[in-house]
Amino acid sequence: MNNLLVLPMALPVLAGIILIFFRNQIKLQRGISLGVSFANIGIAIYLLNRIQEEGILRLDFGGWEPPFGILFVADSFSVILVLITSIVAAICLLYAFSSIGKSHEKMLFYSFVNFLIAGVNGSFLTGDLFNLYVNFEVMLLASYVLIALGGKKIQLRESIKYVVINVLSSWFFLIAIAYLYGSVGTLNMAHISERIAESGQTPLLTGISMVFLTVFALKSGLLLYFWLPGSYSVPPTAVAALFGALLTKVGIYAIIRVFTLFFYHDPDFTHTIIGILAGVSLIGGSIGAVAYKDIRQIVSYNVVIGVGFILIGLSVGTQAALEGSIYYLMHDMIVKALLFLLAGTMIKVAGSASMDEMSGLIRNYPLFGWLFFIVMISLAGMPPLSGFIGKVLIGQGTVETGSYVLLALAFLSSIVVLYSLLRIFLNCFWGETMISFEDEVPMKMGWLIPCVLLSAATIGLGLGTEVFAPYVSDAANTLLNPQIYIDAILYDK
Repeated sequence: MNNLLVLPMALPVLAGIILIFFRNQIKLQRGISLGVSFANIGIAIYLLNRIQEEGILRLDFGGWEPPFGILFVADSFSVILVLITSIVAAICLLYAFSSIGKSHEKMLFYSFVNFLIAGVNGSFLTGDLFNLYVNFEVMLLASYVLIALGGKKIQLRESIKYVVINVLSSWFFLIAIAYLYGSVGTLNMAHISERIAESGQTPLLTGISMVFLTVFALKSGLLLYFWLPGSYSVPPTAVAALFGALLTKVGIYAIIRVFTLFFYHDPDFTHTIIGILAGVSLIGGSIGAVAYKDIRQIVSYNVVIGVGFILIGLSVGTQAALEGSIYYLMHDMIVKALLFLLAGTMIKVAGSASMDEMSGLIRNYPLFGWLFFIVMISLAGMPPLSGFIGKVLIGQGTVETGSYVLLALAFLSSIVVLYSLLRIFLNCFWGETMISFEDEVPMKMGWLIPCVLLSAATIGLGLGTEVFAPYVSDAANTLLNPQIYIDAILYDK
């Protein structure tokens, strides 16, 4: 049954290829795409429970045993992310059905969304470093098309910046892989970990780790986020929600995996650098979130704040802090998708992205207004919503290690997040409505239902913390003890 490990990547790839031949059958494209996401949700739930019973699972392609062949590895951390990815993708697809427009749907929209999901899931599941690069590129190639979908001038301008940055970072990624292969002689991730543990983390390997950190920082928006606010604010709403929820999280996953499996021997240097980058990202993201009146820019800078917050847990490196990072990563994927969907819908109904040109929306769309209130308090970390437990555990980790500067920055950034979104809530939803009865844009159920589902997810994740606790605890334990991963891959026949 380990063959199931390939399906979260294989199903979207096959669906994307098949849908190329049915570009005019819109309903068929929608049904297949949604069906693939639901199938991946079921597969991820099944795999998560198998991992609790049997330990880490692996699939060797072509029968080549590690460390010689390419393989997929399913541990709790990777499969949790596959599960949340599949849930978010399904809900964003539901939103796209009512918003993307038939002209875009006929431009292979669903094929490229499936390729994007395949790249994301493949990145989470691969146990081979070069295969991680390949999956990154699959994801990015699909995102290059999706960011420019529609061909508006601003989209083309931002997409050029986005493509150049990612091509440059991919080049550095290849260089880092080549240097690491030259140093340890393998690309299997478990084998790399074992080789580095045997030889020690030399200054050369520490230097290579900084190249990897630069690459993944560019891709996740950690400090090097100058490309992100513009690029994430121009695509169609459903695409922006997928980008905000998933793309930066693949970079975060790669940083966590590499610095818990390979480069964990000199944390006084490597993890301190990650902590500094995370702190500066919190400061920069916070400044951006309060500096703009364009809600797309505010929402995009909130993505940067989330990246910094998650990686504080890695920098601290305790069991509690890593559990907090995993909880917050799950929360951030759900809530950032919701935030982008709400922001895009606000722009649709108000006809503007500026806060100065919106007012009293809650009078026209009361349920929509309260959904925005839910996402605001969830991102601020109010109990019992999903942001609370992650913030508490990361805070606990910083206190245990005496990292009080990071603790202060983390919780000050939470106040800034609350302020930036409260400013939108008060300016745009309260006051006298600026939309007359005649000019009111009908709120489509296809816009509202996905937002309701994601709001229910953030409430469910918060209230159901105990349900997820064994999976999150197992994921953090595996990250803190690389030998568990190594034994499952290299010595478990």
